[in-house]
Amino acid sequence: MEIEYQKTIAAISTAMSNSGIGIVRMSGPEAFEIADQIYRGKNNKKLSSQKSHTIHYGYIVENGETVDEVLVMLMRGPHSYTGEDTVEINCHGGVYVVKRILEILIFHGARPAEPGEFTKRAFLNGRMDLSQAEAVGDLITSQNEYALKSSISQLKGNIKEKITKMREQILYHTAFIETALDDPEHISVDGYGEELLEIMDMLIQEIEGLLKTCDNGRIIKEGINTVILGKPNAGKSSLLNVLIGEDRAIVTDIAGTTRDVLEEHINLQGVSLNIMDTAGIRDTEDLVEKIGVDKAKSHADQADLLIYVIDASAPLDENDNEILQLMKGKPAIILLNKSDLNMVVGKSEVQKAYYQSNGENSENIPIIEVSAKHQQGIDLVEQTLKDMFFEGNLAFNDEIYITNVRHKTALRDACDALNRVRDSIHGKMPEDFYSIDLMDAYEALGSITGETIGEDLVNEIFSKFCMGK
Repeated sequence: MEIEYQKTIAAISTAMSNSGIGIVRMSGPEAFEIADQIYRGKNNKKLSSQKSHTIHYGYIVENGETVDEVLVMLMRGPHSYTGEDTVEINCHGGVYVVKRILEILIFHGARPAEPGEFTKRAFLNGRMDLSQAEAVGDLITSQNEYALKSSISQLKGNIKEKITKMREQILYHTAFIETALDDPEHISVDGYGEELLEIMDMLIQEIEGLLKTCDNGRIIKEGINTVILGKPNAGKSSLLNVLIGEDRAIVTDIAGTTRDVLEEHINLQGVSLNIMDTAGIRDTEDLVEKIGVDKAKSHADQADLLIYVIDASAPLDENDNEILQLMKGKPAIILLNKSDLNMVVGKSEVQKAYYQSNGENSENIPIIEVSAKHQQGIDLVEQTLKDMFFEGNLAFNDEIYITNVRHKTALRDACDALNRVRDSIHGKMPEDFYSIDLMDAYEALGSITGETIGEDLVNEIFSKFCMGK
């Protein structure tokens, strides 16, 4: 029986909506043969006779009827995305048109592609490693500038290069130990533990450095989970409306207007915020409002960032103290809103109240005067966010950010294995103990690039891709 991954596949690679252009992609050993059956160009030329990486103008024809006017791109394997012969049909972007062309390809011998199968074939054919393949999926779902650049960096192979170098070192020392144990008369391991210890320290330091980027990596990929806190009528909803650029939240002079959590995704100069406007925090007998207050506190506990909005035209009270206590240990910004009015609360007073609620050893917290009504101070808020989460380095550099949970788990496993090697060296254990844990680290790192990973996990990873990619 023919192996499924040796068959020619086809899928629509553009969004299923009316647009200017649609692309139907076909890849596999019969791609050019199938294209010859349905393509008609000048002088009856056959696409299978044309050079690779060329584009041809003509028509898709079925049963003597012209289906659409097209441009057909030809790419011969192994110099294509999948490593196989690939044909991409650029047609008009009507939903019916692209579906009709796909149906014609399937009728002539192609089979419908599985989700992510084009990229999966690129991985199986050695065109990219698994970390690069996953970067393709991240690239498609990028929601901000940093996520886009991080995905491109990984697609270029920066993670692959780093992991490969570490695995080469581990394999070298494992092979040396195994060879020495097999031939002790000619190869001595006396004092080798001290030499290996230096290598372990260096590798562990590299892996721990990558693990430290995971929090920033998650923020780059998923966005900053941000909760706006404050008392009723402090201007939280007005701030949200300013940040998203539209009147999304209801704003009135009546305290307690916001009863539930309102969620929005916004992009501030390349930084993504998953932002939640919450009910004003205060003691209340209103049952519905009380539920909203409890929700606000719960979301605050799980947030990456808290934005505490204070009505600077009114004095602080016990409700402010409760909110300040919710901020303990959390990255936060305090905004003194309504700065266009007569301010009765200043930065020094708020800073003092913050220290009293969170301890004198608490880190300094940014306090910014703003006016949501007049959109004053918002630029400074955006800049402060970047400084907080990207350590002041606003331009994306070549540093590797770990944005994938699977990679994070593998790095932790590798680090644990290398630490066991260190413990064995310090404990004067036999050298064969070293090689066991070294190989565990080697396998864990290999799972990142896909060199030591099972078929089931590969299938699961690519099943999350869109159909035409």
